Amino acid sequence: MGDDGTVASTENKRGRQTARDMVLSLLVILLGAGFVYLLVPHDDSLDPVRPISYDVELVTARRAAPYPVAAPVGLPDTWRATSVDYKRQSDLGAVWHLGFMDPDDQYAAVEQSDGQPEKFIGSVTHGAEPADRTQTVGGEEWERYEGAKYDALVRRESGVTTVVTGTASFDSLARLAAALEAERAGDPERAGGTGESGEPLETGAPGAPGED
Repeated sequence: MGDDGTVASTENKRGRQTARDMVLSLLVILLGAGFVYLLVPHDDSLDPVRPISYDVELVTARRAAPYPVAAPVGLPDTWRATSVDYKRQSDLGAVWHLGFMDPDDQYAAVEQSDGQPEKFIGSVTHGAEPADRTQTVGGEEWERYEGAKYDALVRRESGVTTVVTGTASFDSLARLAAALEAERAGDPERAGGTGESGEPLETGAPGAPGED
């Protein structure tokens, strides 16, 4: 009986030491993590959005796309490019995408395709519907679409559909649309996109957009 009591006492003591060691180790880890955190500079005012450059992707798309690829010219630095992509082949056709955060930290994107317009518009606007009204931007008429997630301005032309869409306000979407210039690699002139009437896609003319 004495031997059993000694063994049990020893095991209990070891158990208490193990638990204590685990607690001490955890405290050391937490103190170390806190110390590292204090040493690393933090600035909560820094912009969490990391702007990207899209010059190379734009040149590549303009060489490959079967239509004049649109991108903004002259937007202020408060517009930050965040995503860019060109797909030569997809279920939606040859697709160009260029996404931005506007000055109000809302998303706005330029989307283009030579595929079936309604399918493409529905996809990039997340199901926005025609608002049965147009908006004049830079002297050109754009269809307005409204949706639960994104709103959009849409321009259909022969061979290409251009959509400016996102969570941004219609004013911001119109500013982005007004800055667009469309061209293909080797085109002698900027803003080279033309519709069935021969009118340019966008002149990029400054000024406040209007509504009809």
